[in-house]
Parts: sequence; C-alpha cells; structure tokens
Amino acid sequence: MAYLTDKDEVVNQFTVGRVEIEGKEPSYTPDPGGKTEDIVPTEVIPKDPQITNTGKNDAYVYVDVSIPIAKVITVDAQGKRLNGGSAAETELFTMNEVSSRWTLMYQKRTGDSMIYTYSYNEILAPQKTTLPLFQSVTFANIVEGQLEEKQLEVPVNFYAIQALNTGEGTNVVQQAADAWLKYVNQNDGQAGAAAAPLSDVQTLQNEAGETPESEDSTGQNEEAEAAEQNEETEAAGQEES
Repeated sequence: MAYLTDKDEVVNQFTVGRVEIEGKEPSYTPDPGGKTEDIVPTEVIPKDPQITNTGKNDAYVYVDVSIPIAKVITVDAQGKRLNGGSAAETELFTMNEVSSRWTLMYQKRTGDSMIYTYSYNEILAPQKTTLPLFQSVTFANIVEGQLEEKQLEVPVNFYAIQALNTGEGTNVVQQAADAWLKYVNQNDGQAGAAAAPLSDVQTLQNEAGETPESEDSTGQNEEAEAAEQNEETEAAGQEES
C-alpha cells in the first residue's frame, strides 16, 4: 500500500553575540606630549573614566584604577607636617566625587600601587554609557623636593562580561560580583586577566553576604549623591546627542 507522506523542517539560525566596550575619559586633556607635565601638590586633574557598551549584548561592566604609592612627607591644608614630619607610604592621588552608581568590590595593594575595582550598579545595554566613576584626581600634598621629575601613572582598566547566565544573586551588585569571580577564573594568566582580582577582606565579606565597600569610598559616595541628578541630566543629554 502506498502512503501519502510529507516532511517539513525547521532550521533555527543563531548568531553569536558580541560583548564589546569602549572606555574613555572625555574630560582628561593631556599636554601635547600625551602626558600631564609638571603637576604640583594638591593639583586637581580632570579625569572621568566611563564605559560605553559598543557590543550587541547587555553586560556587567567594571573599572579598576591603580593609584601609585610612595614613601613621602605630606602636610595638611595649613601646611603642618603629618606623621610627625616623617615620610610615610602614601597614595599619591585621590579620586574625587566617586559616583554612588558604582560599587567598590575589591581593594588590593599590588607592588607600589593600590588597585580599586568597581562594578557598575546597572546592567549596561548596547549603546548606553555609564556615569563617570569619578570626576577628577587630586595630587597629594607632599613637601617639595620629593618625586621631582618622577613619572607617575594612574592607569585605568575597563572590563565587560555578558549579563545573561553569568551572575547569580538577588540584585545587580551581587550578580556582577559573582560574574566577576567567573571572569577572574576564566582569564587567569591570559591577556585579559584582571589587574588585582581579589583582596582577602572583600572576599570574606562576599562570603558573609555583605556588600564590600571601604570607609573612604562610603564617604566619597555620600558627597557625590548631591550631584547625582546633575550627572544623570548630563549623561542623558550625551546619549540623546
């Protein structure tokens, strides 16, 4: 007996996504040689690291900032020498107006630098830009005659991780932190390895379910909250343009 038959087929086509970001500091304007020359104590240098998602997928985004450390003599605002006038190891730059839209995940000393690693508190959609992590840095108030002609650097690294199926937790901050640990494991020893992936204190806080945040960053975040509305307005204007 002959049977009437038919066959159909459904082919699902999938295009692999792409996580891609652009890190920038639009307010930083170096001298013609590409550096900021001849800085002086307490000088404020515009520097506003931020990230644009130029890829096709939602992403958790992160910034780490390396602050150089040196053994120097410093003074307070009235010119009085601190630490009894003795040289002490000092972070040579301070981040100003740290945005409360970023969370400090880790803080770790590596060599002669203190590295701060922040995650953004929101999932960054394609073509969107974060608020700046901070607005400027201030050079330490050191006594003259120290570090003259020494080249100092404040390197900033930008990272992104796909948001889908990577981070576990009840909010974006926890999810981003969990995804970061996976990023560290995946890129250990590779070109994309994190500058300073973990610090013991923050790791213990994560295990306890606490949100890692240093006392210094808490104070800076509180000071920055008053300016958040202005930042949001400016960021919205940039995106519309």
